[in-house]
Amino acid sequence: MTPDSAPSAPVDAARSVPLGEYALLSDLHTGPLVSRHGSIDWLCFPDFDSPAVFSAILGDADDGCWRLSIDGGEVVNRRYRDGSFVLETYWETATGKAVVVDLLPAGVREANVIRQVTCTEGTVTIEHDLRIRPDFGRSGAWTRKADLPEGGEGLVSVAGPEMLVLRGPLLSVHEGDNGSRYHHDVPAGGEHSSRMGCRMELGAGQTADWSLAWAESWKPVPEVVDAETAIAETMEFWTRWSGRIEVRGGRSAMVQRSLMVLRALTHDTTGGIVAAPTASLPEDFGGSRNWDYRYTWLRDASLTIEALVEHGYTQGAKLWRDWLLRAVAGDPWRVQIMYGIDGRRELPETELGHLGGYEGSRPVRVGNGAVDQFQADVVGEVMLALAALRDAGEAEDTWSWNLQKHLLSFCADNFDRKDHGIWEMRGEAAYFTHGRVMMWAAFNEGLRAVENAREDSCVSATDEERSRWRTLREALHEEIHREGWNEDLRSFVQTYGSAPGYQEVDASLLQLPHTGFIDPGDPRMVATTERIERDLLDQDGFLHRYRTRSGMDGLEGDEYPFLICLAWLGEQYAHTGRIDEANAILDKLDHCSSDLGLLAEEYSPEHGRLAGNFPQAFSHLGYVRLADAVDHQAGGIDQDDHRY
Repeated sequence: MTPDSAPSAPVDAARSVPLGEYALLSDLHTGPLVSRHGSIDWLCFPDFDSPAVFSAILGDADDGCWRLSIDGGEVVNRRYRDGSFVLETYWETATGKAVVVDLLPAGVREANVIRQVTCTEGTVTIEHDLRIRPDFGRSGAWTRKADLPEGGEGLVSVAGPEMLVLRGPLLSVHEGDNGSRYHHDVPAGGEHSSRMGCRMELGAGQTADWSLAWAESWKPVPEVVDAETAIAETMEFWTRWSGRIEVRGGRSAMVQRSLMVLRALTHDTTGGIVAAPTASLPEDFGGSRNWDYRYTWLRDASLTIEALVEHGYTQGAKLWRDWLLRAVAGDPWRVQIMYGIDGRRELPETELGHLGGYEGSRPVRVGNGAVDQFQADVVGEVMLALAALRDAGEAEDTWSWNLQKHLLSFCADNFDRKDHGIWEMRGEAAYFTHGRVMMWAAFNEGLRAVENAREDSCVSATDEERSRWRTLREALHEEIHREGWNEDLRSFVQTYGSAPGYQEVDASLLQLPHTGFIDPGDPRMVATTERIERDLLDQDGFLHRYRTRSGMDGLEGDEYPFLICLAWLGEQYAHTGRIDEANAILDKLDHCSSDLGLLAEEYSPEHGRLAGNFPQAFSHLGYVRLADAVDHQAGGIDQDDHRY
């Protein structure tokens, strides 16, 4: 239950598949979700932020899905093959057993879903129900048989600029709405239908493969991808990557999976890191807080880079730095909080009225109107991430350092500007304490870079620049302690002055020590933590972002507690010697995670279910940082001197 609020409306758990029953697949370009019982209910082709061809997770099966199941079967187990995103699902029936392998070939540009079924005992009957609904279900598809380059026939579905090619034992076009399947040849001219199905029996030792490939509709049918080769190469790709990650401590399995999720959400071609592969999964079942997270937020990406660098993976960090340089290039004085994965700036928010929404949560939105907000913390987050990369031994070049100087100029030019905060509130702009501290961190990191630079380094600044950065940093330090501290509450507060947030705390305040602005054990930080516990920690031990009833966010309804906020509280515990309490939070996060080790944005204690976009980079990032904090404290390992 949210502090100071009524419980959310009851939810019919049978209405939508619980998020924890979905598995993420990834080829480092897109991230479909496949349910425990074999239905791919979300798929954007070819990229994370492309329109979906399967949107059943935001409605029902007729909004697009690909269900591959074993008739009369029960799923007895599922797992990712070690160190990968190759999913194995084990089925048993009265007549036999089978294993289904689902994957997207990794490390290649071709967009392709591969599904392989092997009967391991007795006989099983495979059932398919494939419903192609391009452009979030706003378009139909024309399906026809077509000759394949390797010989034989496949089914080709075309909708405007998109082509989907299905290979494998042929599915038949399904006619009618009564749930029956008709097995007939597709006429030579094609069928204006995008629903296909089949039943097929396998005996012990037999295997059948299907693949669904995407291409532009004006290009030739894409070449075949051999299933066995794809499985072997994808396993080799993921195990090679995960084997390079430095993982330690008692939570190594979950830390590794979380780092792999962060990698899986990183676009391999552009370097952009999406916040989540999904759109409009609700922060409150049945509510209206439904947002599209399939874009690159500078904040989320920056914090992800810090985590990857901490675990020895600087190559991905450099790829993101290159993405940042391209995205900001040309308009460094108009830095946005988020961009498309290719760096594009326009992300118009649209409501899809034809989709019923997950658990009836409407409106369903794609695009994100928050792209136009000013959020004062973003430059500080970026500067901290680039500092972590620099501290790890990656040299700056002239381009990357000049970008950082432009970012500091942007901060200086917007020094007196109010913002909408880290949580993208849609109410009135204000001076958010967290944002002001992050602005302080931006100037602090700029000065630290120059002061620590070697004589032959490209990292330099004029006396005038140094003086300006130092003056603004000192002004912010004094201002934050004066305006961001409420003596009556004995706490740092959400916003300055007369804004409603001056009487409120915000979980983002737990991040102040991370910047080096204040020590975790400082009396003011300890007092702020106590206030956050009193106001935001609910009866189930989960931490909310802020009290939604304060009126700051300008939105209707409520929300479930965000998992990263709980992880931040655990970090504060770890860095002030409360190790047992920090470990208890790790236990709670482990309990919230799915059987595959995946975390959503939020968790509903009332319903015992994950909520919000899934899987969520922020939540996995929070887990990694908390586990690292506990490990550092237990091992007595020193942190960098500029932040804890």
